Amino acid sequence: MNTASHFQPTFRRAAARGMTLVETLCATSIVATALGVAVPNFTDWQRIQALQSAAAELETDIQYARSLAVARNAPVRLSARPLDGGGSCYAIHTGEAHACVCQGAGQVQCEGQSEVLRLVEHRAGGPAQLVNGKLSIAFAPDHGTVTPTATFKLADPKGRALHQVVNIMGRTRTCSPDGAVHGVKPC
Repeated sequence: MNTASHFQPTFRRAAARGMTLVETLCATSIVATALGVAVPNFTDWQRIQALQSAAAELETDIQYARSLAVARNAPVRLSARPLDGGGSCYAIHTGEAHACVCQGAGQVQCEGQSEVLRLVEHRAGGPAQLVNGKLSIAFAPDHGTVTPTATFKLADPKGRALHQVVNIMGRTRTCSPDGAVHGVKPC
């Protein structure tokens, strides 16, 4: 008796089947719809992240100016202003309120013995701008207090804004007017 034939597997040929045109069009439309919803949300998310990044950088620079005043035992200023042709900038410097003026393209003009310690520019059409015009605050060397208190306003092209509020002790808090930026306390 030949038992080998009983144990031989039978191979069936699976029919190779591709996708039909209707299935391909359905899959393509689902992917296109998903992308149509995701891409604008992703771009919006990127803009909000850029605005939050600019606000965090400003907050860090405010604390940097405060610590420089205490470490140098001399007043240090943070002065902000709009740039000609659009954009904005701020400089951490020594000297009087408007002793150092941003001129754009990484250039600052200082009068007398004033010295620029840091410069930050926000280009025109960029993700964030300082929108409250000319503003200058001075940090005292004895306790790091600030005169005058101030609110630095940053906004993105869609009008969402973040404020950096500097109190008399030189500490900052971040808030969003009308709660326009999710995850940030409203002002």
